[in-house]
Amino acid sequence: MPKFKLFAGRKGKADQAKNNRFVKLAREIYVQARKGGTNPESNYGLKAAIASARAIQMPADNIDRAIKKASGGTDSVDYEEIMYEGYGPGGVAIMVKCLTDNRNRTAADVRSIFNKRGGNMGESGCVAYMFDEKGLLVVAREEDDGRDEDGVMMEALEAGAEDVIAGDESFEILTAPSEFLTVKANLEAMGYAFVEAGVRWLPQNTLASEGENAEKLLKMMDAFDDNDDVQDVYHNFEISDEEMHRIS
Repeated sequence: MPKFKLFAGRKGKADQAKNNRFVKLAREIYVQARKGGTNPESNYGLKAAIASARAIQMPADNIDRAIKKASGGTDSVDYEEIMYEGYGPGGVAIMVKCLTDNRNRTAADVRSIFNKRGGNMGESGCVAYMFDEKGLLVVAREEDDGRDEDGVMMEALEAGAEDVIAGDESFEILTAPSEFLTVKANLEAMGYAFVEAGVRWLPQNTLASEGENAEKLLKMMDAFDDNDDVQDVYHNFEISDEEMHRIS
């Protein structure tokens, strides 16, 4: 296949994923504004949703429209938040956060995605004990910003964070969920910017996945991402760079 077509295909898929994320975050903002009011300073859930949207550079107009929709009219929709839990190929743990206006439809869709790709949906609580809810702030690792691991650790702890995990390309700053916005604001005042920011369910341990199991898991993640009711997916599997290269 010509390189241009490969690039175009990948770019199209990345653009679609970004648009999907915008749509899902707009729904989250709408739900939080309906639940706790449209003022983010007095509505923690809304403020956190806006922070997540800004971290992926969601346009301000999209954010404003979602809030205005929540404060207006007769066309409002009541969504409920549901967390589905289950297992993927190889026994990996998966949690699926949904916002839905039709519980029966969403449950059937999520179950189908699990079943068609070698997994199965379980009962509530079957895998949640394997995860911890944490605030997560991801900072890109730049050679010219003068930050090293010790400096980031010191400033993050000073800002109220619990821990910092240093990777080759980024720093992951972990907080208690209730302290997420405070730590984020403190670090922003120090000049930090984030490529990802939000409250997530993080696995206590991870499992390596490869071969057919890895291929099915990636297809499962794509299917969840394409489903409008699915907001986030949390899992405990890891796929090595070599395996990702083989699959792609």
